[in-house]
Amino acid sequence: MKSSVLIRVAPVLAGALLLATAPMAGPAAPIQSAEPPVLPGYWQYTARALGQGDTETKCVRPSEINRFFGGLSTRHYRCTYPVRQVGNGNARFEGNCVSRSGRQVRVRLNGTYQPEQFTFRGGASIRGAGIWSPYIPATITARRLAAQCPANAEYF
Repeated sequence: MKSSVLIRVAPVLAGALLLATAPMAGPAAPIQSAEPPVLPGYWQYTARALGQGDTETKCVRPSEINRFFGGLSTRHYRCTYPVRQVGNGNARFEGNCVSRSGRQVRVRLNGTYQPEQFTFRGGASIRGAGIWSPYIPATITARRLAAQCPANAEYF
């Protein structure tokens, strides 16, 4: 597998959870909780896969919390998550992502969250030549830097 492909996998897992695109098949199902799992504000998140890391910061509005925490898409991939279990400080996501060029990726993530931070471990499998690769291990860590966003912040 080429290193350029592996480097592109890290943002899928970061998805950051947190980058600037909505899920491909419409909005994610609402997270089942009376309160949002994480707070709005200025967030920093890092995705790591195969020794490569990617760190970004985004401002998340209250109206974007569900998409931010539960959409897990990136600027390179649009993702849907049929499996989304969130509650009591634990979360699990399993889904499929597609790049603009049609590259397919399966994603599995699970971990813990608090209102101002979360950590997910999991991996991604890439489809190439009609077959799926083994899952590539990865992690995502995120923390809320501030309740208010700086004037020059990039919005989710």
